[in-house]
Amino acid sequence: MFRIGYRTLKTGIGTAVAISIAQWFQLDNFVSAGILTILCIQNTKKKSVNASWSRFLACVIAMVISAAFFEFIAYHPAVIGLLLLVFIPITVALNIKEGIVTSSVIILHIYSAGNVTPGLFQNELGIIVIGIGIALIMNLYMPSVDKEMIGYQEKIESNFYKIFCEMINYLRTNDSQWDGKEITETEQLLKEAKTIAFKDVENHFLRHENLYYLYFKMREKQFEILQRILPIATSISLTVEQGHRIAEFLDELSDHIHPGNTALLYLKKLYDMKVEFEQMDLPKTREEFETRAALYQFVQEMEQYLLLKSSFKGIKKDENDQKEVNYT
Repeated sequence: MFRIGYRTLKTGIGTAVAISIAQWFQLDNFVSAGILTILCIQNTKKKSVNASWSRFLACVIAMVISAAFFEFIAYHPAVIGLLLLVFIPITVALNIKEGIVTSSVIILHIYSAGNVTPGLFQNELGIIVIGIGIALIMNLYMPSVDKEMIGYQEKIESNFYKIFCEMINYLRTNDSQWDGKEITETEQLLKEAKTIAFKDVENHFLRHENLYYLYFKMREKQFEILQRILPIATSISLTVEQGHRIAEFLDELSDHIHPGNTALLYLKKLYDMKVEFEQMDLPKTREEFETRAALYQFVQEMEQYLLLKSSFKGIKKDENDQKEVNYT
C-alpha cells in the first residue's frame, strides 16, 4: 500500500483550487495557475516563500522582456531562442533561476497571443497571483515534528546507554561479545534527526535555531568522543583498580542519560576521581603503566564529553513547563 504525504495532499488540493479560481475568473490558459501551484509548494514554509518570490519576479521580468522582443523584433520561434539567451542569464544574476521554467510558460503564452495588450498582461498576472497565492496558503500549515524529534532523542539515548554498558563490561572483565551495531545505527539516527530538526527551523519564519537541532549536534559531538574512546577501552588488556573505578563512574553516568540531570555533577565526580588516581601508587610493571596511561586518556575524553553537555542550555520538558532540562 502506498502512503500519501502532506505535501502530496496539499499539491493535489491546491492545484485543483488554483485552476478552479482561474477558470472562474475566465482567464485564458487558466490551467497554468495549477502548474504554478505545483512548483511553489515546497517541503518547508521558508522554501515555499523563496520559491514563490523567485517565480513571481522571474515571471514579471519575462513579461516585460517578451513584450519588447516580440513587438520590436518579431513573433518568430528564433526570437524565443534569442529571448531565452538574454532572460536566463538575468535570472541567474538575480538568483531567481527557480523561475525559469515557470517564466517559459508565460513567454509562450505571450508568443501564442501574437499581440501584447494590457488585457494580456492582466491575464498573465492573474494566473501568476492565483497560482502562487494558493501555494502559499496551502503551505501555511506544516505538521509538527516534535514527536519525531522526541522519538529520535529517545532512540539515540538508548543507544548511548548500550554503548556505555558495553564499555563498562569490558573495563570490568576484559571480555565482550558486542557486535557494535549501535555505532552505525546511532550515526544514521543523528543524521536523520538533524535533518528533521533543521526542517522544523525552516517552518518558522522568526526562529533561527532549534533546541532539538542544537541537542542533536551536541550528541553528535559526544558520539565522536565515544567513537574515539572505544578503541582505547578495548586496547586495555589488564584489569586494574582504576579501571573498576572508571567502570563504576560510567555505570552511574549511563543511568542518567535522560532529562533532569546536570553534567556539572559528573564533572565534579570525574575531577575527584582524577585526584584520587594521582594519589595512588605508581605502576609496577610496563603493562600496568600502559593500562593506566590508556585509562587516563579515557578519562580526559570523558571530561570533554561532559563539558559538551554542560555548555548545552537544555530542552523544555513540554509547552506548559518553562523549566529547562539538562542531559548528561
